[in-house]
Amino acid sequence: MEEQFLITDVEREKVLKNYFKQGLQGRLDVFPSKEKRKYIIAQEIIKKFDTDKIYMEKEINDLLVTFYPDFATIRRFLIDYRFMTRSDDGKQYWVKGETHANT
Repeated sequence: MEEQFLITDVEREKVLKNYFKQGLQGRLDVFPSKEKRKYIIAQEIIKKFDTDKIYMEKEINDLLVTFYPDFATIRRFLIDYRFMTRSDDGKQYWVKGETHANT
């Protein structure tokens, strides 16, 4: 997926600095509207999840809300862009190994 956006290291650093104004341990000021920027942000957020763990929806929400109040938007983006997968009933989530390995 990253190849679709052709993200340079300089561009990644600029986007992260602009959206995580208090540093990568801080919160997002806004969730970007442009897909490429969303993808860069998602690459950073997914690093906070354990690749060997199955999460319940509440656990995902609790972690995502520490980044941005509208955690559902970020959760949806992580699923849509295949950073994460969820069970058919939507109760369990896990990190897609190959996507996380590329970040």
